Amino acid sequence: MPESPLSVSNESILKQPIAVWAVFFAGIIAFMGMGLVNPILRELAHQLNAAPSEVTLLFTSYNAIMAFAMLITGTVSSRLGLKGTLLLGIVIIAIVSGFAASAESIWTLVGLRGGWGLGNALFVATALTSIIVLSTGAPAKAIILYEAAVGLGISIGPLVGGTLGSISWRAPFVGVSVLMAVAFLVLIILMPKAAKKDGKPSASKPTSILAPFKTMRHRSLLTFGIVAAFYNVGFFTIMAFAPLVMGLKPQGMGYVFLGWGSLLAVTSVFMAPKLQKRFGIIKPMAFMLLLFVLDLLVMGIFTSNQWVVIGAVIFAGALLGNNNTLITTAVMGAAPVERATASAAYSFLRFLGAAVAPYMAGKLSEIFNPHVPFYVASAFVLLAIAYIFANHKHIRHVDDLEAH
Repeated sequence: MPESPLSVSNESILKQPIAVWAVFFAGIIAFMGMGLVNPILRELAHQLNAAPSEVTLLFTSYNAIMAFAMLITGTVSSRLGLKGTLLLGIVIIAIVSGFAASAESIWTLVGLRGGWGLGNALFVATALTSIIVLSTGAPAKAIILYEAAVGLGISIGPLVGGTLGSISWRAPFVGVSVLMAVAFLVLIILMPKAAKKDGKPSASKPTSILAPFKTMRHRSLLTFGIVAAFYNVGFFTIMAFAPLVMGLKPQGMGYVFLGWGSLLAVTSVFMAPKLQKRFGIIKPMAFMLLLFVLDLLVMGIFTSNQWVVIGAVIFAGALLGNNNTLITTAVMGAAPVERATASAAYSFLRFLGAAVAPYMAGKLSEIFNPHVPFYVASAFVLLAIAYIFANHKHIRHVDDLEAH
């Protein structure tokens, strides 16, 4: 009997071709770029005389461009191949981050971060597909590897960014550019030129630009995408706004997000698969989101208490690590469509939520007070839980597949 697309093989997850580890390593570096900016947000606001809502636009422009760029990743990768698309994304990130290091205004940085989002979209969507295609065993193992790269990159990035940011706010952008050059060399040397997609050569029929929209006709995939959009409001309220209220210097901020990202990485690799095996996908996903609601409420109530916010941010990493792996696994088995197209459609929806959250959080803090953004974020995550149960009949088959 064929293996379920959601099942986790007993074979060691570490037994992978060298090409998988090349993409894995490049993924860590790419996601380090996302976290490098967190520790210097307060420093940027001070040095460039920017308001909270202006600084958070660094995340909004990045995520907004990334969301819409996700819609073309399938078309681009079907023409350039997986390796060509990954390399193009890396080159774009390296160039715009290099220019960002010499920016003189917050608005220049906001524009360059949009270009960064384009490069990251090409890399992120294609990296997930590449790891699935190149890996041995069930797709679930590949998804765990991908989420591990995400967690490690997000955890190491802030520490590097904080260390470099203590020298100058420009140094982390130079660091990203250098890291992308390293990732480029790793992929050039170690990744096969003609990787295959779902068993078909990458030079097969080009993917239509309308494919992700057609994919969203599947109610199950649409449901998971909308759920991800809602909970990403909470995710990126922590990423983009929490650093503004913790009152830490760049290096201290780096250590906080190192703890956050470390828990995210560990739970995504070790805890989420165990939860999935014992309880399926839907129940633990809803439970983790409920804990995340409570965590955000704690941040909202105790916003003025630095240590409570720091503890709540770090704890959120464990919740998000579990949820990221569970929902990504669900998406890959939610609809009978090509994985690259499913990833593009899902990522488009979830990054829309990620785009709205940072600017909304900054603006709410300016209009009301710093407590309100966390309350609003918790409401969005609660809405994600409600949407899961309202559409349970459309998504329960992912648990049926797991049981089978």
